[in-house]
Amino acid sequence: MNTKIARSKTAIKQPKINVITLGCSKNIYDSEVLMGQLRGNNLNVVHESDKMGKNDIVVINTCGFIDNAKQESIDTILQFSELKEAGKIGKVVVTGCLSERYKPELESEITNVDAFFGTNDLQNILHELGANYKHELIGERLLTTPSHFAYFKIAEGCNRPCSFCAIPLMRGKHMSKPMEELVNEAKILAKNGTKELILIAQDLTYYGLDLYGVRKLDELMRRLSDVPGIEWIRLQYAYPSGFPMEILDAMNERDNICKYLDMPLQHITDNMLKSMRRGTTKQKTVDLVNQIRDKVPNIAMRTTLICGYPGETQYDFEEMAAWVAETKFDRLGCFTYSHEEKTHAHTLVDDVPEEIKQQRVDDIMEIQQGISFDINQEKVGKIFKVLVDKKEGDFFIGRTEFDSPEVDNEVLIDAATGYAANGSFVNVKIDRAEDFDLYGTIV
Repeated sequence: MNTKIARSKTAIKQPKINVITLGCSKNIYDSEVLMGQLRGNNLNVVHESDKMGKNDIVVINTCGFIDNAKQESIDTILQFSELKEAGKIGKVVVTGCLSERYKPELESEITNVDAFFGTNDLQNILHELGANYKHELIGERLLTTPSHFAYFKIAEGCNRPCSFCAIPLMRGKHMSKPMEELVNEAKILAKNGTKELILIAQDLTYYGLDLYGVRKLDELMRRLSDVPGIEWIRLQYAYPSGFPMEILDAMNERDNICKYLDMPLQHITDNMLKSMRRGTTKQKTVDLVNQIRDKVPNIAMRTTLICGYPGETQYDFEEMAAWVAETKFDRLGCFTYSHEEKTHAHTLVDDVPEEIKQQRVDDIMEIQQGISFDINQEKVGKIFKVLVDKKEGDFFIGRTEFDSPEVDNEVLIDAATGYAANGSFVNVKIDRAEDFDLYGTIV
């Protein structure tokens, strides 16, 4: 009698690739592209999962911009390398700005990381993870944001000579993405439900110079504006020197281009701007802000400033504080100066004590808090188109066209008074306002 022997086959579970993203929106974009390629290779990829097995792989996309960001990146690498050491995960791979900038040091100090890669090593990372780069996936991404908005990187690197900035060391020279490729990417996003594109780069306003010999941001804005399904286009990180005024024409012409501009100005006194190598002066900066507001009267302007740059005197600070109070930016962020190796400013003496730097930041933000409160009070009783991002507790939380996610004001809608689906646009009447939040009801 023949006997069939049944052999049990234990399926080998595919390891999970867990991508951890640190730093700015440009890193978020890079992680999404990496994840899209991994998914296209039929690999099991997740973003920032807290559930991991002993065979799983962790990819850490690091930030190396300033001291606090570098420390967070190092702490995260150490955290996962210790989990690997304990046998709780399989591999640790590090990429991004920190490992671009400090690869030799990291390799010698943290020896149980499996591989370190820089900012332009996508194909090598994929190879390390058992995947192949697929050209047909250009424009495909695995979004980590809610599907209705996406960060949209139009260029890599930067050609500006700012003395305090290490980005060119980590990201290289400016490289614009071809316009056709960007339009195609926008169409893919729109088909998948994305309604808002947040244009990002180290310097948006330089777009096209390297590829086409002229600045082409205004043309790109119009081309993206024509993509069916894209209802908002938002500009982040415009540079003041050589600012292309024609982008404001596009903003005025197209309803789906937000009346919003993020332009980091960093400082205002002539001696600070000169030492920072910003290529502008106080008067040129004041004139530019006025020209932008004249051309687009209801524009919301966001800026960022640095306190405690080498040689910043109390007079420099007081002049900047007075300018902030007078200019009344809609949105403003302020940071303490970070003394970065291999930058031009690193040759200067970091002579402002940390507690003075922080006090100056606090003083600027107190001025801005009052400005923001006054501007928000003017919105009470008015109706705004709001994009709903999420529901939290008893409120639907959204934004007007004058606000970017994470960094700007939010509109809180009492869920008891009306319903709004995530990713939907609703008209909201503002009932009351605080420093950085608006409260309203759907009308």
